[in-house]
Amino acid sequence: MFAQANWVCLLLAALLIAIPASGTRYQANWESLDARPLPTWYDEAKFGIFVHWGVFSVPGFESEWFWWHWQGQNPPDPKCVKYMLDNYPPGFSYPDFAPQFHAQFFDPDDWADIFEASGAKYVVLTAKHHEGFTTWPSSYSWNWNSVDTGPHRDLVGDLAEAVRNRSLHYGLYNSLYEWFNPLYLADKKNNFTTQDFVLKKLLPELYDMVLSYKPELIWSDGDWEAPDTYWNSTEFLAWLYNDSPVKDVIVTNDRWGAGCYCKHGGYYNCADKYTPGELPKHKWEKCQSVDTQSWGYRRTMRLSELMDLPSIVQDLVQTVAMGGNYLLNVGPTPDGMIPPVFEERLRGIGAWLEVNGEAIYSSKPWRLQTENATVPVWYTSKYSSVFAVFMTKPTVYTFHLSEPITVESTTVTLLGNLEPLRWAPLHPRGLIILLPELPPTPAQAWILKLDGVK
Repeated sequence: MFAQANWVCLLLAALLIAIPASGTRYQANWESLDARPLPTWYDEAKFGIFVHWGVFSVPGFESEWFWWHWQGQNPPDPKCVKYMLDNYPPGFSYPDFAPQFHAQFFDPDDWADIFEASGAKYVVLTAKHHEGFTTWPSSYSWNWNSVDTGPHRDLVGDLAEAVRNRSLHYGLYNSLYEWFNPLYLADKKNNFTTQDFVLKKLLPELYDMVLSYKPELIWSDGDWEAPDTYWNSTEFLAWLYNDSPVKDVIVTNDRWGAGCYCKHGGYYNCADKYTPGELPKHKWEKCQSVDTQSWGYRRTMRLSELMDLPSIVQDLVQTVAMGGNYLLNVGPTPDGMIPPVFEERLRGIGAWLEVNGEAIYSSKPWRLQTENATVPVWYTSKYSSVFAVFMTKPTVYTFHLSEPITVESTTVTLLGNLEPLRWAPLHPRGLIILLPELPPTPAQAWILKLDGVK
């Protein structure tokens, strides 16, 4: 009863925001909400870590969509059916996996150390995926959360403390829909003309999550089956932007209802692993996974299915050059370990960023994003500096750039090397640079810094 009373109070507060107290308050409609400036920390951060962790990590087969592929879709995935027949007794249900989600080796400080070493500036953890299991003690997810069963720990809270102790921003992923929640299925059967799931489960849980953990980013998902009016998305976002404890720092994405992708919300995800063909006019983010086959942990993953370090750095650079943020995913094991191959990738990115981060963090797209120079080049800029990133080692020591316009005081350096490089102008624009011996780097990416060019 107490939780229900709290929810009623929160709902009333959310409804009241429709009456703006001043010109700075956001109304519960997309025109108003979309006009909110994105908090500056997000664009400056550029690089974050995504963590998909939940009950789906226990079977660790196919992907985090295992339950749906096994018992949701019609016909079911025969590989998932066979996996269960071969490895589990008759009558074993998906909820039976939850007690095996032990997380006994989960050390949030170890995770946070790895994330910090990667050079990431923010971390996003799955608070609830489509399976409906919450990695925090939600009173609206009784016996289907990480305190009532499985780890018997508040995973969201434990990681929040460790991440924030390292001055990293903390965000939470939350799926709006739940595959097998009876309230949701009833609303769906009614063509979403009823909102029992939204009013009794989704929204009170979302408000509670924000008030309890104060995330700086909400990564919404699972919205596509119903319009934003069913989810009451604009009412929630208006409360989030106006009255929540994180109203000045909170960042959101664009997954708030069917048709919202690339159109409404904070920054745009558009689609998983989205790569625009030209410079977008709106801030965006590319979410990518080290394991190219899954976001969650897979027992069967092979090295050939993982992104190598040069591929990740190239993806990061191209995303930042196009004005985006890069959110790289890892899937921990059910016992709470980040697989060593994922850790190796993350530490490799951090080692590269330690030398080259000046061209990434707080950078802006340049007037040109890429050119085919001596080798392909991607550009970023910061203040009066332009950075030319190349990921193919030239076979000659002269490097041609055709786009920068030089002046007599232009200087060129290779990041990681303080000595100015010799260069000569080309006409009508461009320059030719004499490269030093390029230092070896596992990331296979080097950056020229050009000061005093247009």
